Amino acid sequence: MLLKDKVAVITGAASGIGKEIALEYAKAGAKVVIADLVLEAGTLTANEIREVGGTAMAVAMDVTNEAQVDKAIADAVAAYGGIDILISNAGIQIISAVVDLTFDNWKKMLAIHLDGAFLTTRACMREMIKSGKGGSVIYMGSVHSHEGSPLKAPYVAAKHGLVGLAKVVAKEGAKNNIRANVICPGFVRTPLVDKQIPEQSKALGISEDDVIKKVMLKDTVDGEFTTTHDVAETAIFLAAFPSNALTGQSIVVSHGWYMQ
Repeated sequence: MLLKDKVAVITGAASGIGKEIALEYAKAGAKVVIADLVLEAGTLTANEIREVGGTAMAVAMDVTNEAQVDKAIADAVAAYGGIDILISNAGIQIISAVVDLTFDNWKKMLAIHLDGAFLTTRACMREMIKSGKGGSVIYMGSVHSHEGSPLKAPYVAAKHGLVGLAKVVAKEGAKNNIRANVICPGFVRTPLVDKQIPEQSKALGISEDDVIKKVMLKDTVDGEFTTTHDVAETAIFLAAFPSNALTGQSIVVSHGWYMQ
């Protein structure tokens, strides 16, 4: 119960990596706020967490909408008394060469990944400072926080940006015992990645098997995908870390794809 009674806001928590973190946080004792744009059949609900003995509430949140973010955080504070952890995980992917990328899609990607991270960080930091207990801000970066790949210009730019944001939050938050770090997974077999496989196959003119073996996993040490559980365990470790000794860092969970 490393996170016993900690209140954790997790964006993009209805599916994929966010869902796994929410479930593992609940098992570790956290009170989980499931924040997602769409909470529908087939996605994680608060009831699923309650069924495994956890505590949770669900809030609809468009992370690019300032008023909606602030209201969702206020509702969480009203329900649970404060915010201890933010997992800024909401994200999308758009596959396109720079020369073919529309400006609207560029702005959409940066808004969800960076504007969303800023708005949720600001709202949660204000509550962490108010409580006087500090807290932990964890951004969901990527190996693409450190590496570039073809067809992913806005994603790579945004994920690099999260590392910079975490460094600033770590410095500004230290006096209030607020830490900030970035988890940088390799390819994780989520619906988001499954959608990319045929898209990259078409864009690169290679088979879907070759996309997996020769693009996604070619630089790993063992040809394996990172799992949602790998990422969730890292998120527990970072949230439970007891001091400012570990802040402003990016932790790469990628089967050796990128080695710092």
